[in-house]
Amino acid sequence: MSQVETTIATPGGALPDRFAEVRGFSERLAAPLSAEDCGLQSMPDASPVKWHLAHTTWFFETFVLEKLPAYQEFDVSFRYLFNSYYNSVGEQFPRPKRGLMSRPSLEEVLAYRRHVDAAVAELLENGAGCDPVLADIVEIGLHHEQQHQELMLTDVKHGLSFNPLRPSYADGAFGSTTDAAPLEWLPLEEGIRWIGHDGDGFAFDNESPRHRVFCESFQIANRLVTCGEYLAFVEDGGYRRPELWLSLGWNQIGSDDWAAPLYWFEEGGRWREYTLAGAVDVDPNRPVCHVSYFEADAFARWADARLPTEAEWEAAAVETGDAGAGFVDRLVDSGYAVHPGAGGLGSQSLLGDAWQWTSSPYAPYPGYRPASGALGEYNGKFMCNQYVLRGGSCATHSTHIRPTYRNFFPAETRWQFAGIRLCR
Repeated sequence: MSQVETTIATPGGALPDRFAEVRGFSERLAAPLSAEDCGLQSMPDASPVKWHLAHTTWFFETFVLEKLPAYQEFDVSFRYLFNSYYNSVGEQFPRPKRGLMSRPSLEEVLAYRRHVDAAVAELLENGAGCDPVLADIVEIGLHHEQQHQELMLTDVKHGLSFNPLRPSYADGAFGSTTDAAPLEWLPLEEGIRWIGHDGDGFAFDNESPRHRVFCESFQIANRLVTCGEYLAFVEDGGYRRPELWLSLGWNQIGSDDWAAPLYWFEEGGRWREYTLAGAVDVDPNRPVCHVSYFEADAFARWADARLPTEAEWEAAAVETGDAGAGFVDRLVDSGYAVHPGAGGLGSQSLLGDAWQWTSSPYAPYPGYRPASGALGEYNGKFMCNQYVLRGGSCATHSTHIRPTYRNFFPAETRWQFAGIRLCR
């Protein structure tokens, strides 16, 4: 299959143009896949690509178009089939069974997208983009779709990984292989930091309100943990040493038989890993990814370090100037095969390559209140039993990344492009 074709859009572009670019990018990500690929659901936490394409369309139909008197709903059953978790909108088809929906077909879902896209485009071209309330909802919908673009890649990777042929999603270069930069510690002094979004540009509601946090002096690593460093942990018996693990993590090792990061396997006396470009040798210089919070925490303890808090991570990203443009070549729209380090090691920015686990539980900032109505279900109700990740990944788009972005997953999650940055 050919390499995924990509284009880069400017975050501040006109709303109709941005709508067309984001919607088109989803379909370009799906283009290398067959209809059978798009129907895969390999576990309850993953969804078929076909469902992602339909759900992101459902969002615009439900929250933008349905209030318009002249709009004709594409299919009334889609309101139920492609609602994710919006209880105030109505019932939902069970998430673990999304892969059982052979119908509607992929062709019908793409027709659904064309129907909704035409209606939204007409609405925006007629000046509705000047309505700040409507424009805000469309912008939320576009960032929501970019979240699902990441999920399309992580979910299809998980599904394809079970195929013994280890197929390639899209051929592409992984960039140059050079020695990883020496591990260095960037010092930050103690003091009060302002954390959270400052209101300039788009942000999700969970990135606000901006507030003060006191940080003790600390040091943060200049780069992500590499596969070679993680392999040393594996070979030192890291998965067999209970003193390194949180109790729930140790139980997870036993129940799920973990012995290495997800997608790693031994073959012919060497470590290999499954990627979206097929199976390759584990490169000791690339960032390790597909590790859970439990694994990240255990590795940090083994390395005589710890994971940063999200406030420490954000302070480092802002104060070291390490959130500059150098990260763009390590994101999904760079044109490289989707894998950490695929764009070359280059800049050691805190953004890009792999999401980074923090030690911070996902909780509301002081003074946080979710939005009213159905959109209030977007972030707030998930603030329980999850940990915050920062920094974006190789599956993140360049117009969907910023230092204040708060991703979140349960501690056992491994199928996301999640890696490790040490702190002490």
